[in-house]
Amino acid sequence: MTKIKADPDGPEAQAEACGGERSYHELLVNLNPIAQPLASRRLTRKLYKCIKKAVKQKQIRRGVKEVQKFINKGEKGIMVLAGDTLPVEVYCHLPVMCEDRNLPYVYIPSKTDLGAAAGSKRPTCVIMVKPHEEYQEAYDECLEEVQALPPPM
Repeated sequence: MTKIKADPDGPEAQAEACGGERSYHELLVNLNPIAQPLASRRLTRKLYKCIKKAVKQKQIRRGVKEVQKFINKGEKGIMVLAGDTLPVEVYCHLPVMCEDRNLPYVYIPSKTDLGAAAGSKRPTCVIMVKPHEEYQEAYDECLEEVQALPPPM
């Protein structure tokens, strides 16, 4: 069994050559049918910055199990869900829980970028950002924009 070398001119090599970054529109191709309300490109960037600030203060909950546990305990915050998670059954109950408890939630296009914003090499499909005085201004701005998004059908 020999390893097959990757084609140096292939599409994967070109994506890696430009830093592995994919544009917002390229990420939209992989969205789930339930990914509503979807954050705009600008709101997505603001959410990533808010998540990075929250990580420094240890004010995030990461992963379906942990987020679900703290929603049930009554914690408040903004839920950020990845729109490219498959199968959707993994986390499709979380938006319903958020609506029952009047928690704001929003979908972003990439679980890889969501995990990276949280300071992890591992992709994550859901993060809850809790409010904190250190980044209150950024949090309030994100919260306002998330609440202004149209509700899902």
